[in-house]
Amino acid sequence: MTDVVKLGLDEVVDVLKAVGEPTRLRLLALLAAGDLTVTDLTEILGQSQPRISRHLKLLGEAGLIDRYQEGAWAYFRLKQDGKAVMMARTLLRHTAEKDSVLLRDGERLASVKRIRAERAQAYFSRNAAEWDELRRLHVADEDVDKALIELIGPQPIDSFLDLGTGTGRMLQLLAGHYRRAIGIDASRDMLAVARANLDRSNIMAASVRQGDIFNLPLEQQDFDLITIHQVLHFLDQPQIAVAEAARMLRPGGRLAIIDLAPHGLEYLRDEHAHLRLGFSHQTISDWLKLAGLDVEQVQDLHSGRESGQALTVTIWLARDPRLLMAAEQDRQSSPILAGRV
Repeated sequence: MTDVVKLGLDEVVDVLKAVGEPTRLRLLALLAAGDLTVTDLTEILGQSQPRISRHLKLLGEAGLIDRYQEGAWAYFRLKQDGKAVMMARTLLRHTAEKDSVLLRDGERLASVKRIRAERAQAYFSRNAAEWDELRRLHVADEDVDKALIELIGPQPIDSFLDLGTGTGRMLQLLAGHYRRAIGIDASRDMLAVARANLDRSNIMAASVRQGDIFNLPLEQQDFDLITIHQVLHFLDQPQIAVAEAARMLRPGGRLAIIDLAPHGLEYLRDEHAHLRLGFSHQTISDWLKLAGLDVEQVQDLHSGRESGQALTVTIWLARDPRLLMAAEQDRQSSPILAGRV
C-alpha cells in the first residue's frame, strides 16, 4: 500500500490557495495532460494572455508546474514529483469527470493536439523517405528494440532520460517500464513529432524539451537509465556527450548507447550529415571508462545482408559503479564495525 504523504498546515494552505480558483484548477487539469504553451491555453480557455500568464506564475510559485523554454516558446506542464503536486493531483481526481466546463476544456484540448499532430506529421512526411532509406541499411528497428529491452532487463526504472530523442521512439518503447521520463532534442521540429507521438500513445509519464546534449538543462545525478540512440554519429565531439550523459546518472545508474559500427559508406557524410562513420567497440568503451562508467555488455546486431551497403548496429551498456563500490566498502568494513569475530 502506498504511504500517504503528509503536509504541514502551512503547506496545505499554500496548495489550497494556489488551486482554489476556477481558472487555475482548469489549468492544472489541462497541464496534467501534457505540455502546453500560453497560446494553447488562451485558445482553450478563451482568456487573455496576461491573465493566463498571471495564473501560471502563481502555480509556478506554488511548485505545481514546470516551465521550460524552447526557442521563443515556453512550455508548461504539471510537475510529476513533490508533496504539493501529489495533493493537487488528489484534488483533480476528485473533480467530477462529467463537469461541463472540464469536458469543454477537454474537447478544445483535443482540437489543439490534433492541429499539433497534423503539423508534426507534415514535417515527418517531408523527411520520412530519408529515414526509411537509412533503416533499410541496417537490422530492423524491431530487432534493435528487442535486444535493448533484453539488455536492460525487467527491473523497474524510476527516472529515464533519452538524449537526442527525435520522434520519441525510446520514450514509447520503454513506456510502462519507467515512472517518469524526459526526452531531450535540439530540433523543435523533431520535438513536435515526439509530442504528437506521446499524445497519440497517451503517455503521460514522459515529456520532451529542447536542450543541448553537451550542456543539459537538468539536475545532475537524477536518472537511473539514459539512452543515446543513433545520435553520436551526428556529433563532432561525441565523447563530450557521453561524459555529459554520465554526469546525469545516479549511483548505480546505467547508460545505453545504440549506434553504428565502423563502416565505409562515405555518402552518408554528404547526404545524411553523418560526421562519424560508426564507432568501434574500443572507442565507445574507452569514452565510457573515461566518464567513470563500467562497461557491462556490448552487442552487435548484423543486418544479415551480404551487400557492402549493409550496416551493423552496436549496443553498449555501462553502469555508474558508485553504488556497487559503496556496497563493497560496507561489506569489507562491516566485521570491524560489528566488533565480532
